[in-house]
Parts: sequence; C-alpha cells; structure tokens
Amino acid sequence: MGAYILRRLLLMIPTLFGIMVINFTLTQFVPGGPIEQVLARLEGSGDTFQNIAGGGDAGGGIEDAGASDPQYIGSRGLPPEFIKSLEKQFGFDKPPLERFLDMMWNYAHFDFGQSYFRSISVVDLVLEKMPVSITIGLWSTLIAYLVSIPLGIRKAVRDGTPFDTWTSGAIIVGYAIPGFLFAILLLVLFAGGSYWKIFPLRGLTSENWDELSLIGKVGDYFWHITLPVIASTISAFATLTLLTKNSFLDEIKKQYVMTARAKGLSESRVLYGHVFRNAMLIVIAGFPAVFVGVFFGGSLIIETIFSLDGLGRLGFEAVVARDYPVIFGTLFMFSLIGLVMGLVSDLMYVWIDPRIDFERRG
Repeated sequence: MGAYILRRLLLMIPTLFGIMVINFTLTQFVPGGPIEQVLARLEGSGDTFQNIAGGGDAGGGIEDAGASDPQYIGSRGLPPEFIKSLEKQFGFDKPPLERFLDMMWNYAHFDFGQSYFRSISVVDLVLEKMPVSITIGLWSTLIAYLVSIPLGIRKAVRDGTPFDTWTSGAIIVGYAIPGFLFAILLLVLFAGGSYWKIFPLRGLTSENWDELSLIGKVGDYFWHITLPVIASTISAFATLTLLTKNSFLDEIKKQYVMTARAKGLSESRVLYGHVFRNAMLIVIAGFPAVFVGVFFGGSLIIETIFSLDGLGRLGFEAVVARDYPVIFGTLFMFSLIGLVMGLVSDLMYVWIDPRIDFERRG
C-alpha cells in the first residue's frame, strides 16, 4: 500500500502543474488584466498616480491617490512612465514563461504572495474567509449523510411500496429545484420576506455576538446557519439517498444475502451485519468528494443570497478584479486539496473493505 500512496503523491505533481499551466495560459488571452483594472479605476475616478508610481501597495495607492495632487490623471492622460511602473510593480515587466516559473517556485514553498488590491496576503485572506465556507460545507455534508443513509436503506428495504414512491417523488422535486431558487424561497418564507420572520436575513453572527454567553453564541450560530445549510444540502441529499438505495438493492439480491437468510439470521442482522458493509462502501468512501463538492460547489450563490463573506465571493471578486495572486493562489490550494481528497477516498475504500488492494491492481 505504501508504494501505491507514493505513486499517487508523485502523480499529483504533474497533475497540479498541468492545471496551473492551462489556467495561466488562458489568462494571457483574457482582456482587462490587473493593470487595465487599475488604469480604468484611476481614469474613472480622476485619481492621481503619485502613490502607485512610488512603489507602494497597489490597493492602498488606488484608495489614497488624489488627496495631495490637484492635477488628475483623467484630465492629463496616462504617461508611459506610469504604466511601466505599474507593470514592474505587478511583475508584468517579465515574459509570461518567467512569471509562471517564478509563481510555481513560490507556490512550491507555499508562498502565495499578496493580493494586488488588498493589503493582505493570499493565505491570510483565505483563512479569513474560510470559516464561512467550512461551516456551510461541513454541516451540509453531515446532515446529508445522517438523513440520506437511513432513508436510502429504508427505501431499499421497502422498494416498490407507497413509501418508496412518494419519497422518491419528494427527492426528485428537491433535486430539480436549483439551490439558489430554494435559498430565495427560504428567505421569502422564513426570513421576513412575505410570511414569517423566524431566521435572520444575512450574516453568520449577530451584531451583539461579543456580548452573548457561550450558550447564547452557540444558539446564535445555529440560528444564522440554518437557512444557508438547508439550501446547500438539498441537492446532495437527493443524490446520496438514491445512491444508498441503489447500492443496497444491488447487495440484497446477491447470493450471500440469500445464504444468510437461509441460516435463520434476522433481517436486521442480515442488513446491518452483512449487507451494510458492502453496500456502504461506495457511499462512505465518497465522503471526502461529497464534502469538497459541497465546500466549493455553489457556495458563491448561497453566500451572495445570505450575505456571507466566504470563499465563493472571494473567488468571484478576484476574477472580476483580475486579482491574479488570489486567483492562482486559491486555485493551487484547492486543486491540491482536491487531489489529496481523492487519495483519501481510495484509502477509505481499503479501510472499509480490506479485500480491495490498489497496489496489486496497479
């Protein structure tokens, strides 16, 4: 098993490198880079370029420029020297290949640089936004598993009954409803839209969070995350339930189940002592992938609707502003996390069913 793990770890290097190459190459053909963003802001606001040209922080320069010089860029045009200073400050005075290799060398040392437009490092920025996304992803995944597995087992046992029929209808409806539409529906119904004002409209905590007791903070936390978690869980819940049901149905029809029943074992002993381990292999082993999917997928819309400042909004704002350090830094980190989770999924297969031997298979 050690040789298999080593091969997978080594395979992550060219995979991650290929992901970065493709995305870096695509950005070279996208109009409106970070320099164009800065120039558009300065021309639109009439700010001066004194602070930026002086080599200070790009974001701070944009915010502070214009306070000391009555002569505005918008009325005088943009000097070539100023544009060259911007290119040097952002590193665009180097050819693309050199910039890419420098970036990958820094990323290999987990140095992700600093945001172009914010006075904060990429790592600190991600850590600042991560609690929101972890909250939604973790609770959504746990709830999906806690509800879907028992429901899927019951549907498999009662396959073809009215219970199976109406629950399947409810699951299909839930799967068909887009997450953002369901989130809006929850806001309208339960957040003071047109009916009941039971849950807060936005945010992860209340304004008086620091004044609350420990129990009060816990209650306030769950009060705020209820609607976002429900909205992000709906699609994963439907998929996982049907996956559990189908997996159990496949196992129930196998010969070893008939043999166990012929020996006089109770139905619960057959299901949970023999079928469960084999049927849940694909479901439990897929937990890391499900978590990563809920963690990153659809978070932008959910975070926007509920005014949550998480990784989804961070990525969207970085793309709009062409904040390349944030874009490529988060892409590198999340791609690495995805690859590691793929390896963890394989290891969970082996842990659940020792008969699986990836090393011999390889």
